Amino acid sequence: MMGTGPFAVPAFQWLLGSTHDVLALVTRPAPPTRRRSQPPVSPVREVAVQQGLPVLMPPDVNATEFHANLQALSPDLLVVCDYGQILSRESLGIAPLGGINLHGSLLPQYRGAAPVNYAIWNGDRETGVTAIHMTPRLDAGPVVAVCPVTIGDAEDAVSLEARLADRGAACLEDALRQLEHWDGIGPLGVQQDNALASRAPRLKKTDGLVDWQQPAERIYNQVRALKPWPGSFTFLPQGEQTSRLILHQVAVEQGSDMPVDPGVVVHVDRHQLWVGTGRDLLSLQRVQLPGKRAMEVSELLQGHTITTGVRFVND
Repeated sequence: MMGTGPFAVPAFQWLLGSTHDVLALVTRPAPPTRRRSQPPVSPVREVAVQQGLPVLMPPDVNATEFHANLQALSPDLLVVCDYGQILSRESLGIAPLGGINLHGSLLPQYRGAAPVNYAIWNGDRETGVTAIHMTPRLDAGPVVAVCPVTIGDAEDAVSLEARLADRGAACLEDALRQLEHWDGIGPLGVQQDNALASRAPRLKKTDGLVDWQQPAERIYNQVRALKPWPGSFTFLPQGEQTSRLILHQVAVEQGSDMPVDPGVVVHVDRHQLWVGTGRDLLSLQRVQLPGKRAMEVSELLQGHTITTGVRFVND
């Protein structure tokens, strides 16, 4: 098993409880320093340690010196999920059956590191988990099994990723069942149509900045998609300075017939704060200022004077 992040845990737990012989876990090494309050860097490693399974943490999975360690295990198959490195052709060739990778999208959609986030951000109604027979190209191997999942209207990336991770165990079981009947010569799975491929690159901190020119629905999706990191944020003018304001929860207010200016407060009372966007209005419901806890917008309005006409800015 090759995995690092939490997305791989349910599939790994299923694999450990199956009839398959799991030889070892290969996971990314922990960074040299991190805060105690942070979650474990490799939740999969925690599971392996509890089971007494050997754990290998190579800095580079494709290095020649690590290949010797992997060959010593004589694996039939590499199961890869949320690992964090792309395996070379030489690495995949160590196992006679190659590798099965679990990916959190309906491939060829959203190849890359952040498929769950982009599915929500783009307003998709469905996503899923795909098991592919691996090639050295990123998420481009033949599709062996697909497990669709409906995206809830108010679902964020945290809850959707957890549901997809659970679904991944069933997808892996399906893929391995097909692999058991593979003759090793003919094709395994269905080739992806590269013309339909879309990318989901690794998120950056700057992705969280709200563009008020976008429709309110697009910003609503962004807020859900970018949890827990990098989060969605804007800047609130306070005198001659600005304060970064994280948007934890928002809602779309449709049907306004008033002319609105994107980023400008168009309605405010003790409990509500509505902001103009490129289309419709956005109601801010739960927010957070630097160094403060997340709060309802009514609490923000008690301590800060925000009036109609105030414009949220980009820096």
